Amino acid sequence: MIKQGKNPYFIKEFETSYAVLGDSQYFKGYCLLLCKLHKTELHELDKNFKSKFLEDMCLLAEAVYKTFKPKKLNYELLGNTDQHLHWHIFPRYENESNPNSPVWLVDKTIRNAKEYVPNEQERQMLITEIKKNLRDF
Repeated sequence: MIKQGKNPYFIKEFETSYAVLGDSQYFKGYCLLLCKLHKTELHELDKNFKSKFLEDMCLLAEAVYKTFKPKKLNYELLGNTDQHLHWHIFPRYENESNPNSPVWLVDKTIRNAKEYVPNEQERQMLITEIKKNLRDF
């Protein structure tokens, strides 16, 4: 969908990856960074690509941090379900019910509830704000 210009969650194309807003915004500012190469492990990437991929992740994370000013960012590269390299960037806030627990302990039905799926206007606003903080890079 990104290559066809049809992904409504698309934020930015980097050299090695694509940044997208998470479908659910239970953790406001949640984003993903999708690797352009279909690999499952970081060690499968050549050294230069891997360095650039990690740099892309840092740039997106910094933009999310500047935009939403969370207490902490969580970075996750799992791949157990979707076996393709992709980073999860989760902003974490002090006002969460349990800000010190892993995001995956929040029940999936709660995290993905309709009330946390941004409508088109909200989605565009979030993407625009993140893009403003990516301009420096």
